[in-house]
Amino acid sequence: MNEENKVITPNETPETTVEDTNAENTVSALNETADTAVENTKENASEQVADDKKGKKGKKNKPKKNKEKGSFKAFLKSRKARHGSLAIVIVAVVVAIVIVLNVICGLLVDRFPDLKLDLTANQSFALQDDTIDYVSHLNKDVTLYVLMPENEVENQGTYFIQAKNLLDKIKSNSNGKIDLKYIDLTSNPTFTSNYPNVDWSSESGNNYFMLVECGKQYRALKVEDCFEYDETTYSYYGQYQFTGTTIEQAVVTAILNVTADDKVVVDMIKGNNEQDYSAIKTLLENNAYEVNEISLVTQDIDDDAEFIMIYAPSVDLDESAVEKISDWLDNDGKYGRTLIYVPCDEKVDTPNIDAFLDQWGMQVDDGYVFETNTDYLISGSTPYAFITDYSDYYKDNLKNSKIPVVVSYAHDIIIKDSEMAHSLLTTSDKAGVQPYDYDENWNYEDAMTGEPLNIAAEGVKTNNDEKSSRVVVLGSPSMLNETVMSYNSYNNSAYFMNVVNTIADKDDNGITIESKSLESAELGVTDVTTQSVMIVIFVVILPAAILIAGLIVWLRRRNR
Repeated sequence: MNEENKVITPNETPETTVEDTNAENTVSALNETADTAVENTKENASEQVADDKKGKKGKKNKPKKNKEKGSFKAFLKSRKARHGSLAIVIVAVVVAIVIVLNVICGLLVDRFPDLKLDLTANQSFALQDDTIDYVSHLNKDVTLYVLMPENEVENQGTYFIQAKNLLDKIKSNSNGKIDLKYIDLTSNPTFTSNYPNVDWSSESGNNYFMLVECGKQYRALKVEDCFEYDETTYSYYGQYQFTGTTIEQAVVTAILNVTADDKVVVDMIKGNNEQDYSAIKTLLENNAYEVNEISLVTQDIDDDAEFIMIYAPSVDLDESAVEKISDWLDNDGKYGRTLIYVPCDEKVDTPNIDAFLDQWGMQVDDGYVFETNTDYLISGSTPYAFITDYSDYYKDNLKNSKIPVVVSYAHDIIIKDSEMAHSLLTTSDKAGVQPYDYDENWNYEDAMTGEPLNIAAEGVKTNNDEKSSRVVVLGSPSMLNETVMSYNSYNNSAYFMNVVNTIADKDDNGITIESKSLESAELGVTDVTTQSVMIVIFVVILPAAILIAGLIVWLRRRNR
């Protein structure tokens, strides 16, 4: 009987053939390599059958040998290998991309410093809009010299790194008008000889941080000009403990000064027991004004001065001083000059000054202005400290006229001749004047007229050529106090500079830039309930959610 038609009865034991053995081995191989692709399994099985037909009988270990030879190749073709290799390739590509992007970003940031992201709470590494606007419109070439090697600046600490970043951004925003260089004075000792007006002696010279130059004009900046520091620590130990960076203001101020062609001259009148006006002097100098100090007892007012200022004198001017001021304002009928007068905040008898102001249509009232409108009062202060309203004069050029000017213990400036004088700053219509010598019978309601009072006013005289001389009276010395002018929430310094710049016909408004501190900012949550809720969210719920999500992903992958 043909072997293909052979029948096996139930009592017979079937012979084991090579084909049967191969079949068993094939099934075993399939079970052991369950992840192997189906096409590879069929190919191996067909090869085994072909070998059996050629007479390779009895070699039961052959399939195992084939399996060993093809296992690595099969693994490479398996789904596990394909997925694993793909993952490795993806990871390698991502890592390579990250490295390349990091290198590219580093090069771009070095070339364009403004690409650096500033994530600090108060934008400590970002320039203010005033600075960007100013340096981007420069029409002269300016060089900034940092008087130490670049790597040494970075080694001086966090605030120096911050300063270096700000300098880089100032240069970047100048449209090529500002050049930044680092000078090692040790290896370049002849550098200082080019700037003879700077005190390079060992005591002072070691304290300079920068030098700003434009053409033949230059200005040296000391460490204390560019950084804030703890003065107590410095006085005790002679060492700086820096608390902030003021380099942005210092550099802009220096650029203003070295790029000015003809500085406007301001004479500060002294010799009448006036109050400290150093803050005003600094503000004017920072905005490229040349400020001189003169005594009318022994000196005359400079012919080239466009402004004179008398700040809170506690002694009246004598008649000769008043005459000098009047003649100077008249300017032989050519006018074009301005006096800024700030009366003392204490009771002072000034009959000569009063008579002079009367000629300009104004009078300073005795007593202190009080404000009863709560919308004008400063939170937590007395009725004598309040904000004011702007009149139509010197308001248009303010960068932000919504920010008010604040005053305290101010005087009312009475307009006696409305054709000559007008108001600049006013109270609400619920203000009044408390006399110096009021008694217990005085009633504040009787002092309220229902009309706004004038905290600042201006008298103007104009000739036939439309040239004008002015007398500006500011009724509150405190409005020009150094501390008050440093507050960005008030417009005191900006308003004062806007008045001066407008009268001087200067295009650039005053630039006031606050210092930058790197101290960590707190969230400021003080409510106990809110604190508890935030603790539960960030300490319990959020970590638990992340843990649960991780377990779910792990279990799903494990059972796949």
